[in-house]
Amino acid sequence: MSVVTVYVPRDSAAIALGANEVAAAISGDAEKRGIEIDIVRNGSRGMFWLEPMVEVETAQGRVAYGPVDPADVPALFDAGFLQGGSHALTQGLTEEIPYLKNQERLTFARVGITDPVSLDDYLAHEGYAGLRRAIAMDGAAIVQEVLDSGLRGRGGAAFPTGIKWKTVANAQAAQKYIVCNADEGDSGTFSDRMVMEDDPFVLIEGMSIAGLAVGATQGYIYVRSEYPHAIVALNEAIATANQNGYLGDNILGSGKAFRLEVRMGAGAYICGEETALLESLEGKRGVVRAKPPLPALEGLFGKPTVINNVISLATVPVVLARGAAFYKNYGVGRSHGTLPFQLAGNVKHGGLVEKAFGLSLRQLLEDFGGGTLNGRPIRAVQVGGPLGAYMPQQQLDTPLDYEAFAAIGAMVGHGGMVVFDDSVDMAQQARYAMEFCAIESCGKCTPCRIGSTRGVEVIDKIIANDNRPQQVHLLRDLCDTMLNGSLCAMGGLTPYPVLSALNHFPEDFGSPAEKAA
Repeated sequence: MSVVTVYVPRDSAAIALGANEVAAAISGDAEKRGIEIDIVRNGSRGMFWLEPMVEVETAQGRVAYGPVDPADVPALFDAGFLQGGSHALTQGLTEEIPYLKNQERLTFARVGITDPVSLDDYLAHEGYAGLRRAIAMDGAAIVQEVLDSGLRGRGGAAFPTGIKWKTVANAQAAQKYIVCNADEGDSGTFSDRMVMEDDPFVLIEGMSIAGLAVGATQGYIYVRSEYPHAIVALNEAIATANQNGYLGDNILGSGKAFRLEVRMGAGAYICGEETALLESLEGKRGVVRAKPPLPALEGLFGKPTVINNVISLATVPVVLARGAAFYKNYGVGRSHGTLPFQLAGNVKHGGLVEKAFGLSLRQLLEDFGGGTLNGRPIRAVQVGGPLGAYMPQQQLDTPLDYEAFAAIGAMVGHGGMVVFDDSVDMAQQARYAMEFCAIESCGKCTPCRIGSTRGVEVIDKIIANDNRPQQVHLLRDLCDTMLNGSLCAMGGLTPYPVLSALNHFPEDFGSPAEKAA
């Protein structure tokens, strides 16, 4: 009898739900029964309501079972799950699960399929095809490929990645750097974490291509300290890439160098802002820098620096491997390609959905998310992290497209979504946004530092009906000052959730009597 391969995720979300215990139970039960199996710790497929999800390799393909508890394991063996046998936890062929089947996985093509730290697995699934093509090109041609793909920054601002690269490529300096912003601090976001834990080689490859494109020989991945599993996976993958000639002084015998290191942040939200990140990376306090000079010209240690987020860099390999036209063919308008949307909050099927731009927010929340977990109506969705707008029911048909969102005072941002049902108090959510800014502000500029503190006070007065009309006017005036006067997006975007709550849910800012009415 051939050895059956069983997949149990090593993703931290799956581990938090008991994946390690499930893997141990499967191994122990197989040993007791005298059955030889091969357990592979893969990444998560991103269907978190099914975690820990166990997959078994069969002649027909992988068959999924989930969510599996260690206590379920003996019954799974009895049901013949190693042959794809039927059981109450059977989900059928993994690739046929609608949530997964209806996605367009480009950046996440390998996630959940491979052993994250196996170079052989990576190479067997189109890994390093992009780098091999890039080595045969000159830097300007690589930059042009990224420009032609229409890839924009996936961290929030949606700035064209190729333009940033071109600026660094044209800068004259003896040393240049590639910095990956992996300080994923937004609420409801986890796509960066999943890439780093579940397919670290794709990030390494993307950064290596960036280095070849602009003439940078050193890269840093700035990871938030709250991601210990990601840090371990990245360091293991970097060591393997070095040993096999994919990193170092002579990449794949090309004579070109690119070295890569992981740096751990200390947990400040502001370090997700690129210039504060650079300050932290240099060993200083994470405080926003004034621009200009742009980091592309004077960045890390005063040298030209490419700063991209994880998803931007992890998407570069597929662009180079398959060509700009292939990638640009996905999406709508100026929003090309795909984005890994992340569903969180009060949602039935929370998880990761990689789709081409253009589907509506409602389609994402209902067709994939399945509505709220408790079955109550969706009242609001915050898109783009704690600085994103709260979108009401009447805006759920907005297509997921950078320009369409900007037109209604919202932002797609990092693709994170937090769902709220009809029991949410939107005045309290607006207050939370201001309070979050007050706590996380670096303090360098007055509109953000003082504005957020005064904002909390003003919202408290509105809720308490203390001269409400005048306070509402004051809040709008304060938001205008923060929006136009803050040094960075921390203070500049905090008005988005506040004003969206005020505009779309005015009844929540009324007195208790008005609320009851």
